[in-house]
Amino acid sequence: MSKKTKARRVSRSSASASSLRSSPNWPLLAVSGVGIALTAYLSWAAFSGGGVRGCSAGGGCDVVLNSQWATLFGLPTAFWGLLAYISLAAIAFIRKAETHWLYAWTVALVGVCFSLYLTVVSLTILQSACPYCLTSLTLMSAALALVVWQRPPELAHRSWVGLAAGRAALAAVVIFVVHSSYAAPQAEPIGPEDPKIRALAEHLSEQGVIFYGASWCPHCQEQKRLFGASVVRLPYIECSPAGPNAPQAPSCTSAGIQSYPTWVIGGQTIAGEVLTLAQLAVASGFPDASSFQ
Repeated sequence: MSKKTKARRVSRSSASASSLRSSPNWPLLAVSGVGIALTAYLSWAAFSGGGVRGCSAGGGCDVVLNSQWATLFGLPTAFWGLLAYISLAAIAFIRKAETHWLYAWTVALVGVCFSLYLTVVSLTILQSACPYCLTSLTLMSAALALVVWQRPPELAHRSWVGLAAGRAALAAVVIFVVHSSYAAPQAEPIGPEDPKIRALAEHLSEQGVIFYGASWCPHCQEQKRLFGASVVRLPYIECSPAGPNAPQAPSCTSAGIQSYPTWVIGGQTIAGEVLTLAQLAVASGFPDASSFQ
């Protein structure tokens, strides 16, 4: 073997070794770890139907976390954020420097774009701000800034425009699809009334059941849609007559309502979850409850 061939092999071997990270990306792992903790807590609260600490009923945080933007394709939006932070944490362990950086750059850039979209929606459409959401935006922005600072020498020859164009286009497509799904009109209940559902709605009123909700709460709208054209017969109390940022209605405040929807049935309070017609029939002692099973 010639000296030149040996030299080329040694050169390639050195270049390959230099492109491998000697340890995980600890700073990226730390930032993504905080993001995982935050979004895991919000996901747990959403899945369990529990309240989020510091989110009073009708406050900015409550408005955002109970809006239609709080869910995405049937799952809590926070859960998708959790997957993004888990992806960044996993990427932190990739040893090949170029692959590590390109993956981290893609996830962080798309994550920041989507977080900015949600922030704009909350401030303009919902006219509210959620500290948890803003914290997540800050963390994802920190991850992006860290990745920018860590760009490896192997990619120094590539322009930032070229590196960002395709990923920004991907983020734009994702945001367009998501926003289109949110903006799609919801079908309004029309008659005629279902006799069985009408009987249940009237029974709830007769039994002194109370349904507390807010006009801006998507879960309340979902609850109402279950009753179709009989929704007008429900014993419903509007807790936010002046909008999401106005004080709660006195009747709701005196009743201690903290989340929507809230049902009070036979002295039992069921808060923060949409009840099926069968659950309402059983809980209220509807004579023909088995017909909803």
